[in-house]
Amino acid sequence: MGRAANRSVGLIALLAGATLMGSPQHTEARRGTSIAALTKDGRPNVQSAAAIAIDAKTGELLYAKNPDKVRAIASTGKIFVAMVARRKGIDLNALTKISNVDAKFAKGGSRTRLVVGHKFRNQDLLRAMLIASDNRAPTAIGRAVGLSPNQLVKELNLLAKDLGLKKTKFTDPSGLNGNTSTAREMARALGVAMEDPFLAEIMGTKDTTIRSVARKPHAIPYRNTNRSLHTGRHDVLGGKTGFTNPAGYCLLIAARLGDRSVHMAFLGASEKLTRFGDFGRVASWMQSKLPKK
Repeated sequence: MGRAANRSVGLIALLAGATLMGSPQHTEARRGTSIAALTKDGRPNVQSAAAIAIDAKTGELLYAKNPDKVRAIASTGKIFVAMVARRKGIDLNALTKISNVDAKFAKGGSRTRLVVGHKFRNQDLLRAMLIASDNRAPTAIGRAVGLSPNQLVKELNLLAKDLGLKKTKFTDPSGLNGNTSTAREMARALGVAMEDPFLAEIMGTKDTTIRSVARKPHAIPYRNTNRSLHTGRHDVLGGKTGFTNPAGYCLLIAARLGDRSVHMAFLGASEKLTRFGDFGRVASWMQSKLPKK
């Protein structure tokens, strides 16, 4: 079969899957494959290596798959950087300059839009980090509260200990080179971060624009990497994405399903869209169990 025919088959499969978003199948992988919404025993057909859903108010376990298996967490760990900064009393309106140190610690990650030498308000650095996962932001935010990169890592571990997260370990500010936890502990950490109204507002922001303070200032538009915020299929409150080769594709997500707020974590998906499909499958399964009005 030729390349044109292959492209045609792939397009047909993709379009066919798109019509199934409200049915028992979802098309999400880059090859246009369809994934059944439920397993044979009627549970969400989660593809991520580890996952959990817990009631935000009661802590009740609603769904779990390998919830205590230790895995790399990539940029989802940036919520800890934000929490450390807030606990250290970061001045949200003060300015911090992006430095070569920030560039060094972001090396090997996705494209950054924070230019070395430009200054940004600390609140905008938090937005860049949590909305678009900019890898130059964590060490800059640490510096804003008087922490070197090594000191920031130490504080991240102290925070995990204070929260009783015994399997969560940090070795790197951004998550590009290390950092491990479990789905259960990351869902719990997300819950703590969502208790901060300012961080919750950032994590629930779909699009924003930040501006540098420089001789030639420029505006930087950011779009939230959490695709579930943009679909409108569920009431998503916020969350954080992450990816490295060791971690796979990861997602922390808070949502309101009926009268219940739920915190979820999906770690180790093999395809970029699968983590969002997993969220959709779990959310739809939970909503199907709600009392009919």
